[in-house]
Amino acid sequence: MAFILVMSLHGLQSMITELLPEFSVGGLGVSIGPFWFVAMSVVLLFRSFWACLAIPVGGIVFGEILIGDFSALGAVEGLVVITASWFFAMSLITDPSDVKQVAAVGFLAKAMEETAAWFIDVGKFYVGVEELEAISWLPATVWATEGMGALMQIVVAGIVFGAVPTLFLYPRLRGKIEPLLGMQPVDGRTGPMFTRSSLKRLVAWVAVLPVAFAVETFSETSGGIVTFTPEFVETYGQTFLFVPIVAAALIAFGLVAYRQRKVEGGV
Repeated sequence: MAFILVMSLHGLQSMITELLPEFSVGGLGVSIGPFWFVAMSVVLLFRSFWACLAIPVGGIVFGEILIGDFSALGAVEGLVVITASWFFAMSLITDPSDVKQVAAVGFLAKAMEETAAWFIDVGKFYVGVEELEAISWLPATVWATEGMGALMQIVVAGIVFGAVPTLFLYPRLRGKIEPLLGMQPVDGRTGPMFTRSSLKRLVAWVAVLPVAFAVETFSETSGGIVTFTPEFVETYGQTFLFVPIVAAALIAFGLVAYRQRKVEGGV
């Protein structure tokens, strides 16, 4: 239930922001990206591996498959990096009622995701499978140009549309969403934030980076192996984006309504 809810909500927020234009800061194009506070608030309510996995799956289902632009290999990077980033970050929470701690952890997860994407994109430039902005006689400048782009995304998506709104949304959801799914709010724990479990998850995050890089590099040269590219948006225009938006909304709110009836009926 938590997996389906997170997947559909993240798909919904992702597709809504697809309708919004990019803006430029200092010559760098910055997209608002998904309104991350929705994912931050809901995922950190459940703090499970499946809730983490639901974030990239939601982007793949509603942001790629339903709009007709899917590559199996191309989806691997986000699938493993986003899941690993959130799975590590949420292990640091000791007091789930501490809104500031929860928001900070959500920001950390987004920052780790963007940092990983930065390394992978620069790596693809060095192996020659992608052209990025860099001065021809000084390839090292790609680190700065791509790094600035990643930093802007961390600030915009991680803070402005992430941690700050989470401070207000998360406490309003905690204790209200979990019972609808037949769950109890996650309890806190004593001890330090960084534990042996956190170390294992951090090691796993580091380990998946070269895997994600290798698969993403291969996808740039192989065509993705398994693809689904009817390109509905290019064919029918931006209005087609409302198809995944409506689908995600029906699944998310339909699930909540269904579970609420079950709870009220004592089932």
